[in-house]
Amino acid sequence: MAVVQKMDISHSNAAGLTIAPADGPFGAVVRGVDLRLPLDTETAGRIRVALVTQGVVAFPDQKLDDDDLERVSLTFGPFGDDPYIRPIPDRKHIAAIRRRANETAPLFAENWHSDWSFLEIPPAFTCLYGIDIPPVGGDTWYANQQMAYDRMPADLRAKLEGVIAVHSARGGYAPKGQYGERDIGRSMDIVHSETAMATQRHPLVRAHPETGRRAIFSTHGYIIALENCEDGDALLREVVKWQTPDEVVYRHKWAPNMLVIWDNRVVLHRATGGYDGHDRLLHRTTIADRRT
Repeated sequence: MAVVQKMDISHSNAAGLTIAPADGPFGAVVRGVDLRLPLDTETAGRIRVALVTQGVVAFPDQKLDDDDLERVSLTFGPFGDDPYIRPIPDRKHIAAIRRRANETAPLFAENWHSDWSFLEIPPAFTCLYGIDIPPVGGDTWYANQQMAYDRMPADLRAKLEGVIAVHSARGGYAPKGQYGERDIGRSMDIVHSETAMATQRHPLVRAHPETGRRAIFSTHGYIIALENCEDGDALLREVVKWQTPDEVVYRHKWAPNMLVIWDNRVVLHRATGGYDGHDRLLHRTTIADRRT
C-alpha cells in the first residue's frame, strides 16, 4: 500500500510541475515535484528534456537523504564511474564534495572541466545535492559548449572537424599530479593512482546523442595533445578563448536542500570559493552515458 500511495502522490505532483528558466543564459529551475517520491514516466521525461536542452536543472527545497539521491539518479540512467574519489561509508556511488571551514588546501575543481572526460565513456550527467551550504560564496559556474560552438566563426569551426583530443587524468590524479602525493590537508577523500597516466581519445567536437546539437568537448586541464591538425597547442589555445565568455556562462547560487543535475556533454563547470570560515558539504553521484 505504501508504494501505491507514493506513486499516487507523485502523479499528483506531476500536475503541478513547473520548469522555468534559470537566472542566466541557459539552465532551468524545476518546482512542483517531491523528489522523495518515485517520479512517474511523464514527469521524468519532461525533466530529462529540460536537462538535455538547457544543460543544467536545479530543484530547490528538496529534503533528500542518500537513498533518495541514489533513486533520483537512477531515474536518468545507471551509475557512472568515479575513479579517483572514494565513496562515503556504506555507499558505492555517492561521493562527498567537502571543504572544512579551516581548510587551506587549494580549492577542489576550480578549473573548467567536464567530469571525468578522460574515461572511455565519460558520464552523461552529474547530480550534486547541497547539505551544508555557506551563506556566502561557493557558487558553481557552468559554461554551455553548444552555445560556445555556435558563436565560433565558421572558419574556426571548420578547423575543428576531425580533430581528436587526447585526454588524461595525469595532471590531477597521478601521484605527481595536483591531487597526488603532495596534496595534504584536504578533507575530500581523493585517491591518486598510476592509472591516471592512461590516455583516451575523443573528438574535439561532438554531436549530442539525444539532441543532435554539436558542442565543443574540451577540458583544457585533461587534454594533453590534439591529433589530426597542425599546431595543436595553438589551436587549443584558440578554442579555449571561445569556451567561457560571459555570454555562455550561468553562475549558479546554491541553497541548502537543493539538487542540481547537469549534462556533461553540454556544459563545463567549475567551483568557486569565497566562503572561508564556513563548512561546505554536498553529496554527488554520476550517471553513465548509455550508448547502444
